[in-house]
Amino acid sequence: MAEVGAYEAKTKLSELLERVARGERIVITKHGIPVAILAPVVPQTDPQKVVAELKAFRKGKTLKPLKLEEAIKERRRSR
Repeated sequence: MAEVGAYEAKTKLSELLERVARGERIVITKHGIPVAILAPVVPQTDPQKVVAELKAFRKGKTLKPLKLEEAIKERRRSR
């Protein structure tokens, strides 16, 4: 991870943002002490989309021939 002083970060912000847009993380220091990290934004995941994907994934999948009660009992016995 690259380190940049606060003054340099202020004067070269556009350049640093381009580097971050390419995936680089940059530590900003003040008097040699890290005070911030300039990092790419992680895209937010839509919870409704995740639920829909989970439902689609489990469609058609079953525990047969296992029953839930049997699986719980088996887990308890194995401890």
